[in-house]
Amino acid sequence: MKLKDKAAIVTGAGQGIGRAIALELAGEGAKVCVADLNPETAKKTAAEIKAMGMQAIAVTADITDLSQCEKMVQATIAEFGCVDVIVNNVGWDKMEPFIKSEPTTWDKVIAINLRGPINCFKAVLPVMIERKYGRIVSIASDAGRVGSSGEAVYSGAKGGIIAFSKTVAREVARYGITINCVSPGPTDTPLFAAVAGDNPAIAEGLKKAIPLRRLAQPEDIAGAVAFFASDKASYVTGQVLSVSGGLNMV
Repeated sequence: MKLKDKAAIVTGAGQGIGRAIALELAGEGAKVCVADLNPETAKKTAAEIKAMGMQAIAVTADITDLSQCEKMVQATIAEFGCVDVIVNNVGWDKMEPFIKSEPTTWDKVIAINLRGPINCFKAVLPVMIERKYGRIVSIASDAGRVGSSGEAVYSGAKGGIIAFSKTVAREVARYGITINCVSPGPTDTPLFAAVAGDNPAIAEGLKKAIPLRRLAQPEDIAGAVAFFASDKASYVTGQVLSVSGGLNMV
């Protein structure tokens, strides 16, 4: 198991990609802090991990609040003794033309997709620097790499976390900390259904555009995250891996 005895935090792990990542890391031997804004879904994912015979705790956290991110990290240390890995997975979007969008939407998109992960970095880096070890993986988006119509502010926020991750990766490499991004394309999740308005035509159109002819499943993303979280990727930092079925080959 690539992550035996490692302690990992996964934000937004109550459903979708976050849940798949939490289960994948547990399957590779990690002890997992399942963090989510929804306490019930967090508890459900934690229970699934425990049913696998692995250790897990459920923590309620709003990552847009730095103090809650700090409490999330401290809860993980109290339970598992350390934090080896953190996966910044939480995301949110509202699909609409930029000209029709409103500042309240911009604020929410930026708070969740950019400021939230920055808060998590701030909370966990002192712990990792002290131990001279850490793996940080942020879920970006191909929208942040190449742009996406109807997702202007979201694309900007995800592009921001890519640039932020690369910069901090340079700053902390001397401490044995690696920082990388996994950049999904369209993925079959509750968030995708909400953003697409449960319109099957959107999903079908995307499937035709994707060379592999299907939307990603959360497990497709989880495998890439597990690689970056493991010591198999100990010489990889500041990188962005697109997991998009070939939709964007850039």
